[in-house]
Amino acid sequence: MKLVSYLYNNTCSVGAVTEKGICPAPEKYNGHNGMVRFLQDGEQAINGLNDLINNKPTFIPLDECQLLSPIAKPDKFFGVALNYSDHIEETGLEKPEYPTFFNKQNSCVIGTGEAIHLPKVSEKLDYEGELGVVIGKRCRNISREQAKSVIAGYTIVNDVTVRDWQMRSHTWTLGKSFDTHGPCGPWIVTPDEIGDPHNLNIKTWVNEDLRQNFSTKYLVFDCYYLVEYLSQVMTLEPGDIIATGTSSGVGVKMKPRGYMKAGDEVRIDIENIGTLVNPIIDEPDSTRFIQ
Repeated sequence: MKLVSYLYNNTCSVGAVTEKGICPAPEKYNGHNGMVRFLQDGEQAINGLNDLINNKPTFIPLDECQLLSPIAKPDKFFGVALNYSDHIEETGLEKPEYPTFFNKQNSCVIGTGEAIHLPKVSEKLDYEGELGVVIGKRCRNISREQAKSVIAGYTIVNDVTVRDWQMRSHTWTLGKSFDTHGPCGPWIVTPDEIGDPHNLNIKTWVNEDLRQNFSTKYLVFDCYYLVEYLSQVMTLEPGDIIATGTSSGVGVKMKPRGYMKAGDEVRIDIENIGTLVNPIIDEPDSTRFIQ
């Protein structure tokens, strides 16, 4: 099932994308936090939506909706550094013994089609195409074998990075968390439609230039291990997102540098999920405010 958050008739709703269009979930899941409530209801919500798909006479045309980030404000949004061997090689760093996590603040999250801002304070704007893991069950101290059962599904993440700000701090958080620098979507695909999450092709384009072309089979620390590892430290909640890392081909390692600029479009495609597309614009003056 493709679970989507969308805007239609000025209402934020949750639904399933089908060949006929979007099948809306019950109205109790409306609102910006609707997908989290849907995931919290687990199999009951999925089964109820399946019943609607099989019995609903009308569907909403996909092109009449604005697709939103599947999770509007994830409580926890993690990235993983150096999690593909070829990316480790291009950085000249050593393969890590344990995964290195960093935070992306949830104010950076946007959906497909929304604009990524080229910051006023930097021109070193880079892309990172990644598979995103979405947690579906509250859990703590689970095993790798149990991890599969707590994953609600998978999405696409662009771990947009401002390279000079990234390197100003050992935690990388600032360079990873500028507003609009966490595109997610276009939807969450449930595990039954994904197949093996560790055998998916990922491609990233800037305009028509293919920059990244890799497979999740080359992950150093796989999805289930990452979930197990984090759960040893903290309680994971429905709607938490783990961006699993990127491969080689990032702009900072190109000669000359392949940073994104205003007027560009970045597109990420992941097999069995879909495509996440975002234009690049100069940061608007409206981002300076006090409320």
